[in-house]
Order: sequence, then C-alpha cells, then structure tokens
Amino acid sequence: MNSELKRRVENLTIRLTQLRDSLDIAGKKTQRQTLTDLMGTPDFWNNQEKAQQTINALKPLNGLLKPYEEIEVANLDIGALAELCAEEVSLEVDLAAELDKADNNLAEFELRSMLNGPQDASNAYLRIQAGGGGTEACDWAQMLLRMYSRWAERNGYKTEIVDELRNEEAGIRNATLHILGDFAYGNLQSEAGVHRLVRISPFDSNAKRHTSFAAVDVMPEIDGNIHIEIHSDDLERQTFRSGGPGGQHQNKTESGVRYIHLPTGIAAESRSERSQHKNDDLAMKLLKAKLYRIEEQKRKAEVEKLYDEKGEVAWGYQIRNYVLQPYTLAKDVRTEHHTAQVFEVLDGAITAFIQAFLRLKAERVNKKQPHRPLPKINDDDL
Repeated sequence: MNSELKRRVENLTIRLTQLRDSLDIAGKKTQRQTLTDLMGTPDFWNNQEKAQQTINALKPLNGLLKPYEEIEVANLDIGALAELCAEEVSLEVDLAAELDKADNNLAEFELRSMLNGPQDASNAYLRIQAGGGGTEACDWAQMLLRMYSRWAERNGYKTEIVDELRNEEAGIRNATLHILGDFAYGNLQSEAGVHRLVRISPFDSNAKRHTSFAAVDVMPEIDGNIHIEIHSDDLERQTFRSGGPGGQHQNKTESGVRYIHLPTGIAAESRSERSQHKNDDLAMKLLKAKLYRIEEQKRKAEVEKLYDEKGEVAWGYQIRNYVLQPYTLAKDVRTEHHTAQVFEVLDGAITAFIQAFLRLKAERVNKKQPHRPLPKINDDDL
C-alpha cells in the first residue's frame, strides 16, 4: 500500500477517535440504552407527559449516535481492506474510493456534531423584518422569505408561514416562518442578523442602484419539556383585525393576537389563522421562544448585550451582503465565506454559509474567544 493511502487510513482513525472522546460517545450510548430500556417497561405509557419527555430525550441521541456508528463500521471495513492491500495492490483503487466516501461522511458528521446546544435539535421560528427604504426593502424581505423557504425545501424541512404583513405595493413588511425538522434551529441560528442587498431597483424608473436592509431573527420552538414562567401581570394582550389573505372573516373580526411582555418590551403576534384562539396559541409560542432565546444569550456570555450580533437594521452592521449589480457576490462578514453565485444563494443554496458559521463558532468555543461586535464595513470591503 502506498504511503499516501496509509496516511489517510491512519488519519481517519485519529479523527474518529478524537470525535469519540470529545463527544463522550460511550456516555451517550449508555444514556441511549437507559432510555431504550425505560421505553420497554410495561407501564411506560401510563404517564403520557413523561413518556414524551423520554422520547424527546432519545431523539437527539439517536441523531448523533447512528451516523457515528455507521462511520465507525466503515472505518473497520477500511482497516480490513488496507490489510488486504498489502498483498493485493489492485485493491488500492477500492480503498481510495472507500476513503473518499468515509472522509465526506465524517466531515458532514463533524459539522452536525457542532449542533450540540440545548435547543439545536428543535424546530425553528425565523422572523424577517424589512428595514428602511419602503417598497424596495419590503421586496428584499420577500426575497429572503423565499430564500429560506427554498433552503428548507432543498433540505427536507417542512415550513408554514405563521405571520405575515404584506406591503401594499410589493413585498412584505415582516413575516414569521415556522421551520419543522431535526436541527432546524441549530442550522438557522447562523442567519440571525442584518442582511444587505445591492441592486438596480426594479421600482426606480431611473434604474439607479439601491441598497436595502432586512433583519432576520431565529428562535427555537419551545416544547413542553422547558418551562417558561410568565406572570399574567407582566403580559399585555391585544387583538386586532388581521387583514390580508383569508377572506372577509379576517378583515371584519379581531382575529389577530399580539402579546407584549412588559418587563422586556418583547412582543409577538400572529394573524395567519382565521381563529383568534389559534392565533392566541401561536403568539404565545412565539413569545416564549423569544424570551427563551434572550435568557440563553444572557447565560452564554457570547454577546455584550442583547441581540448585539444582529445590530440595527441600518447601514454598517450587516452580517451578510448580496450584491447583484455592478457585479455578483454574496459574502458573509463574520466568516468571510463568499461566492459569485448570488442568484443560486437566493434560491436557497446557503448551506455553505451555515457550515462556515458553525466552523467559526466551534473555533471560538475551542479557543474560548469572547464574542466581538461586528465591525462596520464599507463597499470597499466587499
């Protein structure tokens, strides 16, 4: 066997061993077995709430351990094939192919293993708010909503719009997208921040170049296992006419619901359902998700102040730029990952940006680097 293949075989084993130790695979296997045994007891379903908690606890363990075990088996097979190569050189072609496959699977697993936060495996709420700039900014917000919907579709997630306020001429003023699927929040947390678009505006008869902004916020869906205590005295409940799609019922009755958490000023609303009761439930879920995210940020000490990473919806604090004219470029300010295929990005191809953010986040954690506020940037930096 040639020296390069030998090096790759050894490196694969080393990477797998490092992951096994850093992720405490042995401990997680013990946890999985304990929960699996618990599910097999005769009285498991007697307490529905506890049963669901057990199932929810088992789900992320299986999500982590199953791909690891598949790579572990592949590594053993590669080791056996490497031994055969010592006697049969022609097998080196097969060994190289198996190594390529294992390297790709391990790289994907390494990224997934970075999603180890307490809510990373959860569904997500993604809210888009148009910045200043009128119709141009609202159209940009609509483009972002489509981008995230397409990303979800490409990656097998289900989506539903739980709140949307349309602009009269074009686009949306704001919208909240519910993304359902494993690790939706863990992946999309990278998208929280201000997104900047530069293009020749289709709404400008003079065909001038415009700069538009929209803010994206991402929150985990809070399930029944996490208790968010909200005192009734700290809540203000408002109802309003929904407007928009849904027929006359929405326009003539106050089916929209808004909750305001008075101590923080955080608000959440829902207008998408015809029923006030359903909108009430959705608005409360959104409020709890926002409050949970705030508390998590306080505990982590990764930011200097609340929503510091997101910044203001204005010039200079964006996390990602999308330039359509005079050249094409999508560039993330934090990771410096970029591509000229900006239209492909706007069609949902943002996985590379997500992965670059996860790598940067892991590097900061490993080096214990404190969060630094995003620097202001100018066009010359693009």
